[in-house]
Amino acid sequence: MTYDIQHDTLSLFIPRIDPRRVIWNGRGSTLAEAVERYDIDDVYYVDELGDVIKDWSNYYGGHGSDIYVLDEGQLPRIPGLHATIESESLRPAMNAARMIKDEHEIGLIRKANDISSEAHKKVLANILKYKNEAQVEGLFMNVCISHQAKQQAYDPIAASGPNAGTLHYDANNENFEGRQLMCLDAGCEYELYASDITRTFPLAESWPSKEAENIYNLVERMQESCIQRLAPGVRYLDLHILAHQIAIDGLLKLGILHNGTREEIYVAGTSRAFFPHGLGHHIGLEVHDVGQAELMSVNMGKAVLQQVPSLFPQNFHAPVYDAALCHAPTDTQSSQLQEGMVVTVEPGIYFSMYALQHFYLPSPVHSRFINQKVLQRYMPVGGVRIEDDILITSRGFENLTKAPKGDAMFDIIRGRKSALSTAQQRRNANPPTSSYTFRATLDEARSHYAKPDQSRQPTG
Repeated sequence: MTYDIQHDTLSLFIPRIDPRRVIWNGRGSTLAEAVERYDIDDVYYVDELGDVIKDWSNYYGGHGSDIYVLDEGQLPRIPGLHATIESESLRPAMNAARMIKDEHEIGLIRKANDISSEAHKKVLANILKYKNEAQVEGLFMNVCISHQAKQQAYDPIAASGPNAGTLHYDANNENFEGRQLMCLDAGCEYELYASDITRTFPLAESWPSKEAENIYNLVERMQESCIQRLAPGVRYLDLHILAHQIAIDGLLKLGILHNGTREEIYVAGTSRAFFPHGLGHHIGLEVHDVGQAELMSVNMGKAVLQQVPSLFPQNFHAPVYDAALCHAPTDTQSSQLQEGMVVTVEPGIYFSMYALQHFYLPSPVHSRFINQKVLQRYMPVGGVRIEDDILITSRGFENLTKAPKGDAMFDIIRGRKSALSTAQQRRNANPPTSSYTFRATLDEARSHYAKPDQSRQPTG
């Protein structure tokens, strides 16, 4: 595909119809059919690309005949081509354009969400009959395919019990016996646009334990508090910090964390033992879509959160925020939400036996804050994550994800017809009523983001 900037002309290049392959692969499109089907101005055969580029270059006669490509090897070798090939500027420009979705793109993401939400509902309606993770994955994909969404945006995660503590678990083959919850992270792709939805639910008609209910309610509170603050101009990183602070408060109240204040635990980074990933990401043509800058960054730079800490003990003392990259929250160069962005909001609380036993509990930085007696009661929960896809609008946000959660989730599991609770319908449809957004002051940022005492780093 080529685009002539000066004449605003988009051209598509398609393979010629090979009669020898028609019986195997189908005929493909003719030039006329391609023009009718796609939103393009011109269409040529792929083997004509060199001639078209050369004619275009000769037409401009060296004036304004720069050719922008995504990488240096993209163009075929064209003898006698008089044009400058530039491979540095196009990708950042395309990434910036992809960050803001138009109405057509939003419609496709909405459709992908509708199909995926229906698949999540079907899983809830059948979960009491199922005995294995594979059955859940199979039903989810079947519903998507039956709605003409034949590709998943990513490999489904159907993680029951302790498997939910593995963020990208995808074996999806274990039995439910003796397990409390399932974390189902699954979303289809519709006409190349992704959805990304996670629901956590009990493998029974009610909460199997008070511990499971407590963690679910905490994660739901983290998500709702962040979603209600979404609006243009909000710095997404501030919401990630807010989610950690809510998590710390909740874990302190439950007794899983102790012997410290919210600030002490936050600075030490101990909350990352239970919430190790980012709050969310852009979504679009890719499930983790590109943007001009990382969603959780400052000064339009790299992400400040280590998404998954490398498995070395010295990295598990790191605070939630990298102090060296901290700027004032009012910095105009900070990555802020804009109208037309579609982002996920996906907080979670996890109980990873491996991470806790090998890194956090042996570390004096963290172990003093973790109540191991209470922790043991919560380990069978495995993990809880709740994830929705959110469109940023001029007034606030629109939740594109209709998959039930909370009370509506239980209605479906128990066979009731209610699809969405009144409260959830209201949250999906209405922008926030308050202009308040969470913002730390610069002084708070400096104190909260300070490095922990290096002398207390774990030694093994």
